[in-house]
Amino acid sequence: MTAGAAVPFGRWFNGLDASAAARVRTSLARMEAGNLSNVRGVGRGVLERRINVGPGYRVYFGRDGNTLIVLLGGGTKARQQTDIERARDLWQEYRRRNQQEG
Repeated sequence: MTAGAAVPFGRWFNGLDASAAARVRTSLARMEAGNLSNVRGVGRGVLERRINVGPGYRVYFGRDGNTLIVLLGGGTKARQQTDIERARDLWQEYRRRNQQEG
């Protein structure tokens, strides 16, 4: 969630068709169960989960401590670099807000 209360991941996810949403949901459930395969760091604390279906979906997230994964957004291979930059910005904003609150 951004400071303006937007939820970038939710907005992206809600725009997916039913089949793509089901694949992403399955991938997120696997992450919850501890399966972090197809995950790589993309810089500044942001991680990318690759979902090998359709246009090459990606989910961007950061870890807050050992258990909490903060979903930052999603996208496809075609917009990968733009999506990574946006996720990095959101992660920095999240970290900055948490430091101010903590």
